[in-house]
Amino acid sequence: MIFVYDLKSISHNLICIGMTDNLKSRIIRHNRGYVKSAKAFKPLELFYFEKFADRTEARGKEMFLKSAKEKGFLILFSCLKI
Repeated sequence: MIFVYDLKSISHNLICIGMTDNLKSRIIRHNRGYVKSAKAFKPLELFYFEKFADRTEARGKEMFLKSAKEKGFLILFSCLKI
């Protein structure tokens, strides 16, 4: 299983998007500061994830979400309280 995830910074207006085969471990690594690109924006909380059977599909979804982030859709979505 491959997971595509979005983490939202609690203290900044930032979303981190990525993929991993171990979601729990990846979130811990982000919040402990081991991920250089997100280190300054911790703590981070999970607000979206999706499972995929193969890496190719997961990579396509990750790239789609990263393009949506650039357009501001994910930032808007992450601010909604549902």
